[in-house]
Amino acid sequence: MVKLLIIEDEVEIRANLLELLKLEGYSVVGADNGMTGLIGAMEHTPDLIICDVMMPKLDGYDVLRALRQEPKTMGIPFIFLTALTNKSDIRRGMVLGADDYLTKPFTRSEVLSAVESRLQKQAISQAQISELQKESQLLHAGLNNDQTALLKDMRQQLNDAVVKLDIVINTLKTLPPSEQRERSIALVQNVCAAEIKMLGRVPNLEYLLETTLT
Repeated sequence: MVKLLIIEDEVEIRANLLELLKLEGYSVVGADNGMTGLIGAMEHTPDLIICDVMMPKLDGYDVLRALRQEPKTMGIPFIFLTALTNKSDIRRGMVLGADDYLTKPFTRSEVLSAVESRLQKQAISQAQISELQKESQLLHAGLNNDQTALLKDMRQQLNDAVVKLDIVINTLKTLPPSEQRERSIALVQNVCAAEIKMLGRVPNLEYLLETTLT
């Protein structure tokens, strides 16, 4: 069962949200302030959090900031509940990592729509991550020792080439200005750009190398 955490210091609003979401079949946990909400998030690891912004001692921004710094809770979808409609307030929450906003007073349909939308997006994101992990595992399984060594040698050679080209460019720039010097610099820069472009044509090469060679 999907578990939701509601962090709201106003008793009536918290009670209404808990009842509404329970009737929709969600498992719901309530917290009456930011500190108990933060503890509840660590303890229950909910699938989604709805949190009021304006609360004493530890406000919603503080809660979100703390959650995003913890590996266990950093990926939990987070919806702010607020009476603030100023764009700067909304932007502040989004910068911290909020996924959505519900403005007080809210309707039943607004709450359910926001919750269902965030849960669906989270499910899609998790499915995509799982698929990428499977593809990575299959790719790693298909690499034999010779191919692994080749990848390692390829990375080293490309790194060496870029360093050498950079040295050549800096050396050419110390020569007296001339048409030949400018043509030489342009030629070396084009070669360097080609090396970098080749690296970019191999998706996730650096990730593949790091995970394969460790």
